[in-house]
Amino acid sequence: MSPTPSAPTRDRLRIAIQKKGRLADPARALLTACGLSWRESRDKLFCFGESLPVDLLLVRDDDIPGLIADGVCDLGIVGFNELDEQAKARRQIGLADAYQPLRALPFGECRLMLGIPEEWEWSGVQMLQGKRIATSYPAILTAWLAERGIAAEVVELSGSVEIAPRLGTADLIADLVSSGATLRANQLKPVEVLMDSTAVLAGPVEELTDIRAGLIAMLLRRLDGITATREQKLLMFDAAEQALPAISALLPAGSELIRLPGNGVTLRLQAMCQTGLSWQQLEEIERAGGSNLMVLAVEKSLA
Repeated sequence: MSPTPSAPTRDRLRIAIQKKGRLADPARALLTACGLSWRESRDKLFCFGESLPVDLLLVRDDDIPGLIADGVCDLGIVGFNELDEQAKARRQIGLADAYQPLRALPFGECRLMLGIPEEWEWSGVQMLQGKRIATSYPAILTAWLAERGIAAEVVELSGSVEIAPRLGTADLIADLVSSGATLRANQLKPVEVLMDSTAVLAGPVEELTDIRAGLIAMLLRRLDGITATREQKLLMFDAAEQALPAISALLPAGSELIRLPGNGVTLRLQAMCQTGLSWQQLEEIERAGGSNLMVLAVEKSLA
């Protein structure tokens, strides 16, 4: 029998992720890299954790903050833009914060930006006075306008925000932008950033105190290890003693040379580099006296 969701228990952790969309595949890949595996239900809405007592709920991204607030799930991977929108909406009606971002994740980057018709000349936020602004993020936009003392009409739309100026329902828009192609296709241009966003791991404001707290701590530790090693490279090479000062000066900041057993003629060395190494950097190290250079990816690291 396929596993199906049941009432929340105290001995299994539940994580909500987007079922479909731009965050779905990267979220699964990241959790898999953390050592998690699942058995999926027939309806493809629930995944029962097999390697660890960590289950997945596959839902709409805009449902994730509410599921955390209601205690249906313990964690969620969601865009910070969606998390912040719903948090601000709660505050605007007097509700307390129920969730918070725990970690920024290395995918889902975008910006919430103002987009104006291409024929407009942008002269600053005071241009927005009295204008109609279409958006799917009314709480964020309302707060942003209030902070700047701008009186504008917020036109809430659930989709197709970019065509609002062409339809005459708004003068300009505030929407998510990644490449800007959608804006250009609708004769709009980006002019002001309201917020930068990325995917985040979100959790409740109140910390859990049962076995799930230990599972969350383990997951955060693994996520931190993956994030820390994403750009790290291990450089291994040979060099003579007299070449070390010049080579050290060419290594990325924060790199530390470690001597390994050698052949007595040249030194065998390695350096953990916090950033990647370009071909030009490797060639400069070789010209400075390094030889047999090898760059290895760092897969896992536990601090």
